[in-house]
Amino acid sequence: MKLSMMISYSGDFHADVARVVELEKAGLDVVWVPEAYSFDSVSQMGYLAAKTSTIEIGAGILNVFSRTATCMAQTAAGLDFVSDGRFILGLGASGPQVIEGFHGVPYEKPMPRIRDYINVCRMAMRREKVVYDGPTVTVPLPDGEGTGLGKPLKLINHPVRDHVPIFWASLMGLSVKNTAQYADGWLPIFFDPEKFHNVWGDDLKQGTAERDPALGQVQISAGGMVAIGDDLVGDKQTAILDMARPNVALYVGGMGARDKNFYNTIMQKYGYVDEAIAIQDHYLDGRKDDAAANVPAEMLENTNLVGPAGYVKERLAAYSEAGVTHLSVSAVGKDPVATIDELKQLLP
Repeated sequence: MKLSMMISYSGDFHADVARVVELEKAGLDVVWVPEAYSFDSVSQMGYLAAKTSTIEIGAGILNVFSRTATCMAQTAAGLDFVSDGRFILGLGASGPQVIEGFHGVPYEKPMPRIRDYINVCRMAMRREKVVYDGPTVTVPLPDGEGTGLGKPLKLINHPVRDHVPIFWASLMGLSVKNTAQYADGWLPIFFDPEKFHNVWGDDLKQGTAERDPALGQVQISAGGMVAIGDDLVGDKQTAILDMARPNVALYVGGMGARDKNFYNTIMQKYGYVDEAIAIQDHYLDGRKDDAAANVPAEMLENTNLVGPAGYVKERLAAYSEAGVTHLSVSAVGKDPVATIDELKQLLP
């Protein structure tokens, strides 16, 4: 199992880079760089590539509406080049509020679009001429569109690798099924290693049944906060877990309209129906503290790793049993390097 962490899209980037350099020495395997509607993450990943030597650098995530499919392929090939083969392409759809409100692009067919982008990226990385006709991407432009001068092209340069791992940040239904069928890896949210089948089990099974064996087993990146200590029981454990309440409430309560919030749906599928409704009601009415207070304590404990070393080791075994290949963590405390070093020793 690899260890990974995500840096903040709104924090002190240079301080994060310095921390990543130290965590690389402690054995951190992957750093994920988000984008949202903040600064672009591609420039930051290039900078990280220059400052590190062994750690893998993952886009967490690039949305498929703000860049063309072949531009995404160029980006993947370019970042893999400057990092000497350490890049992971994380793709996602974001949401209509960002895509239409910030990028000014219609939020249409997100699942087929990601599938098209995966196909085009793989084609381009193999240095094949990009000739593709999918439900959302057609390259070159068909007859009757544009100047008529477009012709099939392939990458000029030879990529470091002809296959860059592609992780899909999918949430529900057909998107999760297609992730299990087409992507190298999956980036879920609120992953409970004992209960995730209640939310995604059927979709994962269907997609896996149709998966090309050449892709290997689908990789899964999941986890949460990590804090390890013999004293982290009872109130002390609760105090740390409570730190995650505002973020969970933001997603479950505020990410999307009242009748279209996939994070809320995930919580309900976990069995926290009343809590999910209450969180959304409070959040959309401006009572964010009340929303956070309604986040189930059980969910916080099951989706994070906080407690004595023996307890954390048991939770790591549960993640491994669930098929998690990349443990994504946020080290809590004054010495994240020591935490990562200790966590590394506990991995199954």
